[in-house]
Amino acid sequence: QVQLVESGGGLVQAGGSLRLSCAASGRTFSIYAMGWFRQAPGKEREFVAAISWSAGSTYYGVSVKGRFTISRDNAKDTVYLQMNSLKPEDTAVYYCAASPLNSAYGWSRPHDYDSWGQGTQVTVSS
Repeated sequence: QVQLVESGGGLVQAGGSLRLSCAASGRTFSIYAMGWFRQAPGKEREFVAAISWSAGSTYYGVSVKGRFTISRDNAKDTVYLQMNSLKPEDTAVYYCAASPLNSAYGWSRPHDYDSWGQGTQVTVSS
């Protein structure tokens, strides 16, 4: 099993930036890709971004493309989510996840993943 711990959430004004981090531990050799999802109150979990662990290929949800950037540091077993030009609608709990398998859908589906972090709150004020 892989353990994931997110950090970096907080309160920011619209137009501002935040960087989330997710540190992996445990069976990190089994990670094929890592991703970020978010969930706002009363809404379904939404795909934000994913990155393949070896090649570094990246995938983004439509609502964040061009504003968010996912990256990874293999030596630190850490994935990052740089969020720029934040909007109030980006307010949500952000979850990091790890996948042990390849995906034909850019790891955009929650069931592509078998390990999840506890989540970190991001609040964007208008």
